[in-house]
Amino acid sequence: MTDITREEFVIKLTKGDDIKHARDLINGDTTDKPHVFTRIVHRQADYNPRWSYSNNPDKTEFFNEALEVCDATIPYVEDNLDEAGGAFLPGNYWCDWTSRLVREIPAP
Repeated sequence: MTDITREEFVIKLTKGDDIKHARDLINGDTTDKPHVFTRIVHRQADYNPRWSYSNNPDKTEFFNEALEVCDATIPYVEDNLDEAGGAFLPGNYWCDWTSRLVREIPAP
């Protein structure tokens, strides 16, 4: 995914409905729920080496609108990761309002 900063962040999806929705977004078959809502994990993933955090695929879904309290850009989360889970991104829930999927990366 990317956002207004044009940085890229790889999200892992494991649920069939989420994978189908993501593919529909990428292929232009839908514009519904184009943004990513997920719970961040405070550790780097091998498929996302640039960032010190990753997403929990079991807590990932898509949205049209969400509360401002979980909105942050990809680099802002990285820069403030030590504060995530408290007043910043309560419960580690992240919903970048400008997020959008750009391509699928096949599983290894």
